[in-house]
Amino acid sequence: MVEIGGKRVEYQGNLELLKAPKISIVGSRRANSYAKERSYQLAREAVRRGWVVVSGGAIGIDITAHRGAGAERTIVVLPCGIDLRYPKINAPFIDEVAEKGLVISPFPRGFRARPWSFVVRNRLVVELGELLVVAHAQQKSGSMRSVAFAQEMGKPIFVFPHRIGESQGTNRLAQRGEASVIWDMEEFLDRLGGEMVEEGEGEDPLISYLKGSPFYDEAVERYGLAIMEMEVEGRIEVVDGRIFYRGER
Repeated sequence: MVEIGGKRVEYQGNLELLKAPKISIVGSRRANSYAKERSYQLAREAVRRGWVVVSGGAIGIDITAHRGAGAERTIVVLPCGIDLRYPKINAPFIDEVAEKGLVISPFPRGFRARPWSFVVRNRLVVELGELLVVAHAQQKSGSMRSVAFAQEMGKPIFVFPHRIGESQGTNRLAQRGEASVIWDMEEFLDRLGGEMVEEGEGEDPLISYLKGSPFYDEAVERYGLAIMEMEVEGRIEVVDGRIFYRGER
């Protein structure tokens, strides 16, 4: 176990990640493709500047941010015991993070996720980061509860710009001046600071994996929804059961 914020938590992986500057990225499980693309890009580029990405391992924005960071530079906070995986569809990637990055849980072994445990998980996700980015959220959602935690802790809050009628929670935060809008990704990343990693040193493990033309079924078992999303987006092509990476679109 390790102590974080005065609390003892279970962990699997590399505790050295706790010493690095950390950015918490959260958002809706049903986020649009724009929000997921921006979250992936932000996580990937933040890692190249020496940051570590923290999120809750859920489907949608959480797992997208984790994958953008890569297993070695991300922290997953579980809403269940450290010996369990939630959600199960993301279990293969969370297992990889446990080996290469860091998985933590404020709950005892064998504890199964309950509605209130997600609130505890969300608070710890916010507590770990120097700042909070809310990629996509409706007005009444768990992500907005994370915003309340960030406000309570005095953490800077950032959101992506969305069209009218989309992500009403983050749009309202921007309208009220309760969050700063990331209008320009490069400018925001420059404000984060950090030392750049040489090009090619920090290639996303998922992309490296796909460049090896793995079998589709094996890739889905390992990376879950990310593979299906990339297929829909035209970033991969499946031929005779194997995946061929086509690059960014």
